[in-house]
Amino acid sequence: MTTSTTEGPAGQSEASRLIDAKIEHLADWRGDMLARLRALILKADPEAIEEWKWDTPVWSHDGIICTGETYKKAVKLTFPKGASLEDPEGLFNSSLEGNVRRAIDFSEGAEINEAALSALIVAAATTNAVKKPKTVAKSQR
Repeated sequence: MTTSTTEGPAGQSEASRLIDAKIEHLADWRGDMLARLRALILKADPEAIEEWKWDTPVWSHDGIICTGETYKKAVKLTFPKGASLEDPEGLFNSSLEGNVRRAIDFSEGAEINEAALSALIVAAATTNAVKKPKTVAKSQR
């Protein structure tokens, strides 16, 4: 199920309602952590759009910024283009072996470096906005 920005009552999207329900359903530290991360993402990029894909919260701006998966021992923010982002504070601590994506696992009681995470959110949105120019086919030259 993929749900995007269709707005319902009070201007809230169906995806936002599904994310609210996910947070409420978790009813433990993971719900609290996901809610904190969500607020930080939306504060860092007020133009981010909440979506619901793969039964997972997704935040997008000209493409996916990150996803918010929940596991028994971690809340994971996965950045599909994370390998191309500067991470001077070393927030990425998961999915480090790949050439494209990177993730941050937040365990129970983990501190959030809000400034560094906000910078990653902005960098991810900026990276999405900078599209590579399409190559012109030889037949069109």
